Amino acid sequence: MSLYNSIIITWSLSYLGNSFDNSLPWNQCPLVKTINVTDLSCLQTVSHQYFWYHTTLSASGHIEEGVEALVLHLTLGVFAAWCLLFLTMITGLNTSMPILIFTVFLPYILLLCFLIRGLFLEGAVASLRRMVTTELSAWASLDLWCQAGGHVLYSLGLGMGTTINFSSYKAGEDNYIQMASLVVLVNLGTSLLVTSIIFIVLGFWATTSGPTCVEKSVSKLMNLIKKGVLPQDAKPPEDILLSPALDYLEWISNLPQHLQYQVIHSTPSCSIKTQKEKVMEGPGLAFAAFSQAVSLFPGSSFWAILFFLALVIMGLNTLIRILEGIVYPLQNSISIFGRHPKLLSALVCLGGFLGSLVFTGHSGSYIMSLFDDCLVPLILTIIVAFQNVALAWIYGARRVREEIFGDLGRLLWSFFTVLWCYVTLPGLLALTTICLMQLYQTEPPYYIAWNSSMSQEVKQPYLQSTLGWVTFLSMLTFLPIPVYPLQHWWYLQDHIASDPFGKLQSKKMPLVPPKPLQLPKRHVKCQEGNSESSSRKLSLPLIRGLNLNPWQFSLPLSRNSQSSSWFSLPVITSVTSISSVRSLSLPISRQVSPASTAIDNSDQHTETKEEERRENSVQ
Repeated sequence: MSLYNSIIITWSLSYLGNSFDNSLPWNQCPLVKTINVTDLSCLQTVSHQYFWYHTTLSASGHIEEGVEALVLHLTLGVFAAWCLLFLTMITGLNTSMPILIFTVFLPYILLLCFLIRGLFLEGAVASLRRMVTTELSAWASLDLWCQAGGHVLYSLGLGMGTTINFSSYKAGEDNYIQMASLVVLVNLGTSLLVTSIIFIVLGFWATTSGPTCVEKSVSKLMNLIKKGVLPQDAKPPEDILLSPALDYLEWISNLPQHLQYQVIHSTPSCSIKTQKEKVMEGPGLAFAAFSQAVSLFPGSSFWAILFFLALVIMGLNTLIRILEGIVYPLQNSISIFGRHPKLLSALVCLGGFLGSLVFTGHSGSYIMSLFDDCLVPLILTIIVAFQNVALAWIYGARRVREEIFGDLGRLLWSFFTVLWCYVTLPGLLALTTICLMQLYQTEPPYYIAWNSSMSQEVKQPYLQSTLGWVTFLSMLTFLPIPVYPLQHWWYLQDHIASDPFGKLQSKKMPLVPPKPLQLPKRHVKCQEGNSESSSRKLSLPLIRGLNLNPWQFSLPLSRNSQSSSWFSLPVITSVTSISSVRSLSLPISRQVSPASTAIDNSDQHTETKEEERRENSVQ
């Protein structure tokens, strides 16, 4: 997941660096200045799309091409991103409250500005109407459900450890029911806001694609006439580029029939419907759409710097929270990492940088699409499904409800337990099944590739070997399940002695206390009556000397104990530990250690011998 986010930060850094130009480089075709040029690659597409594939990505034609050839500026961007993350982690930089408020609310302010500006664009109303129109045929698509489920889990931070880390910071201090509801509502509002802006920009592209398509068609016609492929009668009027797109279509309709056929089949279609079908797809859609939205404002460079700087800051904050979900559990479970936290941060950042290099090749965006379409939804659903099983079924939904009552002072609605047990888990299992079926269905999933010769996007199917890697990486999510009990067992073997009472002899306490004073014979009964209290006094220091660690024993000390957490399941370690725990749970008056028993027996034996000597002397 950290590799997935690091390349997004790199793309944001690339756009941020290009935003300092007075004229934004993605607003116009840099290679086409007049109609007489022969390179029509930029005229055959939208300039924002051309900038994305040619300038930012240097994209190849297939996912298997250019994997080993790294793009220099993307590699440097990934290196800079991981260096910033490493410095932040080792220094523990804490942002002040004004900076935090600025970084949180600035993106929403910019998005609202983009939405207001976009509402005045041509085709905005039709685009919003299309966004809220339901297509029932799309509900049968497995890819739709897989993408929707993965988006919900990813946007809410489920399955990545970020929610657990945030909860551990202020455990028991906040009403987490209200906080969870607030997070869901904010996420829903953000998704609707971003989706509305993207649809408005796409509608603007579709509406204004006529002049671009006309320019491309006229340029191609002029080249064909110069080469002698078409006659001079097919030459368009001189002022055709200054006229609306409908005039170009009217000119074609007035041509003779044989010329109409040649012109139509020699030039691409300028239909608005056809242009909508060719609109961008994939992870670059958001970058191309928002770069278009930024360029609509006066002083577009200033707005571009603000927007992409906010994207970089938000990406770094997100990635730091994801890395905390990796670093903190390792520090708590492995002692060497707990003693050397900077070493762990360096290793994690180094591994993240090396793993992110796979996204910096010429086919890096296609691998990113593979992660986004197939791997991330599958992994998140598997992890969240296991978490739901551990919480609702192993730990117990009723126990969770009782603990929430202890924290909040009010009992949750009982329907929550029904949702946790009988709605959430079947839904997650169904989503996992859908994601697996999408991988191995009859028609394999596809990705959007860039065809440089045609200057347009084409659909390419994923290779079977690529889907095999997805399956292998998804299986790695099961690895912590056997690793954690093994590590826990290994840790217990180092801390639990084979003979618990033999371990007590090494304590700095006297094994045999000084011999008590001899009491008169008439007080022997009283002393025998207090033998139980003396055994208590002798056994209590021994119990204190055990230095019990609650993390060394997985079983609760009593049946009423509810202190175990849902993510540390009971593990039976050894028969010795179980017997020791059971003996410790007995009443203290009955618990007499072997050492104290030996002391009492020796005292009674000495006292019996002294009485026999006195009787012999009297006789």
